Amino acid sequence: MHIVIIGNGIAGITAARHIRKNSDHKILVISDEGAEFFSRTALMYVYMGHMRLQDTRPYETDFWAKNKIDLLQARVASIDTSAHELYLNDGKKIGYDRLVLATGSRSNKFGWPGQDLDGVHGLYHLSDLEAMQRHSVGLRRAVVVGGGLIGIEMAEMFHSKHIPVTFLVREQAFWDLVLPPEEADMVGRHITEHGIDLRLGTELSAISDDGSGRCNGVVTNQGDAIACGFVGLTVGVSPNIAFLKGSNIEVGRGILVNEFLETSASDVYAIGDCAELRQPMLGRRPIEAVWYTGRMMGETVAQTICENKQAYQPQLWFNSAKFLDIEYQVYGHVPPVIPAHLDTFIWLGPDGKKSIRLVWERQTGAVVGFNLMGVRYRHEVCERWILTKTPITEVVENLSLANFDPEFYRQYEPDFLNGFNQKTGLRLSTKQLRNSTLVGRFLRAVTNR
Repeated sequence: MHIVIIGNGIAGITAARHIRKNSDHKILVISDEGAEFFSRTALMYVYMGHMRLQDTRPYETDFWAKNKIDLLQARVASIDTSAHELYLNDGKKIGYDRLVLATGSRSNKFGWPGQDLDGVHGLYHLSDLEAMQRHSVGLRRAVVVGGGLIGIEMAEMFHSKHIPVTFLVREQAFWDLVLPPEEADMVGRHITEHGIDLRLGTELSAISDDGSGRCNGVVTNQGDAIACGFVGLTVGVSPNIAFLKGSNIEVGRGILVNEFLETSASDVYAIGDCAELRQPMLGRRPIEAVWYTGRMMGETVAQTICENKQAYQPQLWFNSAKFLDIEYQVYGHVPPVIPAHLDTFIWLGPDGKKSIRLVWERQTGAVVGFNLMGVRYRHEVCERWILTKTPITEVVENLSLANFDPEFYRQYEPDFLNGFNQKTGLRLSTKQLRNSTLVGRFLRAVTNR
């Protein structure tokens, strides 16, 4: 059987690897971005000089031949699902028995005047990195538009090269559509402390042209004109599905799939950023452009293609990122505005760069979420507590067991407990398991390992 995968990001490559583990099917991976898989999240470190581009490739060059995975750098123009064929931009035709669409995302544009000028780019593709490197030579100021994870990455990249950055964020606090107020304010202060010109409640109105087709500034909705030689558009991403126009593959915002990641066309699947679940699990979004969901989808679709049909079940939501010097982790359900049926307590570190937040159900006391800034917790412990609906009191008493760095860093769990007791009027105490053998037994118990 011939398997063709369009897209060589984490979703497509994971699918290829697991199909190979479970079969001897012929596998072809097509991508127009580059022949080999690279870590997209590491592009910022290439720009900052911490890594070389070749360091972002997890596999040796001969890995693909050894595993009989063929690679083709090309752009797919259209698909004929009735004939099981796809057509490349150069007119060549390729047949398939099973087709996996893993085409990822593209940076959003919303029709701003000047959005297609030279010097205006997102941060998603390898070509975006190359454009940033090219335009950074002699650059006197950059403007970044959009207050999400990609935006803070791009701002940090320019900041690392001492290029002044103005950061336009539409919301009244940084990423306040995701972060609760205390965490959003913390990140906003941190950005400003680094000397980045953060402008909250400010939107892009237009990008100006220097007369030669290159950007030389922006105008905001506040009427401010800001001179710059580069504009970063980081106002989110959308599924990369334009090439499917005219095909019989049903799409919404993304490529519509069922729980088995099957599209409306026979023998065609969609995974990763481009896939939109028709019926997402409770508490999950139809499209989740996150690294780990792409990996899980790749593993799942490989099982189905190899005659071990499996439904996609992502279970607990989690994510992690870094806001300049502040690490961020979230496990479970932590809404930006806490609804009436939930309760929360947050401990704020005295340095203004650390916090621990727990969220639980008011009626049952079951913990439902963890939000962490500058403190790292064990994924498996937090996940187990949430999935088993562990009472908040039991979690607080054993919270130090979730700490990822107990041997090398200060622990803040006693401070959290004291604050929690003051809020609730309880007299909980920390249950210390000092013996390493007992700690190991506890962790194996809560993780089922």
